[in-house]
Amino acid sequence: MQQVGAKSFANAQPVDPRQFPVVIPRSRTAIVRATHMWVLHKRLIQRIAGAILAVLLLAGVYQSRDVLGSVAATAYRFVQGEFAEVGFGIDSIEITGQTLTDDNDIITLLTLGAGNSTLTFDAQKAQARLEWLRAVKSATVRKVYPDRVIVSIVEKVPVARWRVGDTTWLIDEAGKKIGTDIASYTDLPLVIGEGAADDAVVMVRILDRHEALKNDLAALSRIGDRRWDLIYRNGLRVQLPESGVAQALDRLEMYEKDYALLDRDVTLIDLRVPGIVTLKPGEIAAQQLADAKKKTKHQAKGSSEYETPAEKKAEAGAQ
Repeated sequence: MQQVGAKSFANAQPVDPRQFPVVIPRSRTAIVRATHMWVLHKRLIQRIAGAILAVLLLAGVYQSRDVLGSVAATAYRFVQGEFAEVGFGIDSIEITGQTLTDDNDIITLLTLGAGNSTLTFDAQKAQARLEWLRAVKSATVRKVYPDRVIVSIVEKVPVARWRVGDTTWLIDEAGKKIGTDIASYTDLPLVIGEGAADDAVVMVRILDRHEALKNDLAALSRIGDRRWDLIYRNGLRVQLPESGVAQALDRLEMYEKDYALLDRDVTLIDLRVPGIVTLKPGEIAAQQLADAKKKTKHQAKGSSEYETPAEKKAEAGAQ
């Protein structure tokens, strides 16, 4: 080792070694930069990596979709068959409460994707599907192990029949169509006309307070979606007003009780103007009125041609 004498330090100056640059290898520089990038952009890097991984995963699933679908279907059929073989197959479906709803529609919705095993049958989903049916208000589906499904249907209550073209529908309290099987509901009021179902329930409820007016009533006809006409089997039509329907029906019931107006030979009763009742007689009544008018006119003419002796004398004196 070479020795440096004191003279060698004559021109030496103090230097802070921290000012000297640090020489870092290139490999270490890349690591430092990557570390800084991770710290500053950690979340962004994670999102990008996750998106790339998801794309790759979806691409792989898409490429093998046919194989996966075939494997899943095979496994499902195998499990269903195994369950059925050990006694958990669905052998019977018991349905109660259906009148307007077709049994085939119920069975179709029950077995839609349900398989043939009580272990894999989803009662809640089947119950929800049954409530899609227009006549079903609610449904209850239960599994009874090992091999039964019990279905209880609560249907909507029809309140009237609505004729649309050549089809007569049963409608509920909301005016909704719930079925066309009307064989057991011929006693319900029949409404006809555009928009009749919308206000039918209100009109039916008002008419329920007038039992005397419901005898031989054939239909309630909606006119211009504004008012109603009552049509009876004998051909009589009663025109009701747009407003004040309850009052008009009260008057009509009073006339029926006092004069049996609905049984008379009348083809039209107009109650559209408050306080006024306009009648159109039938053929027999019209002929009777015509004969009575002729008779009255003849009698009036005959009385004008007849003169008493005093009248003749007074007439001669005047001359």
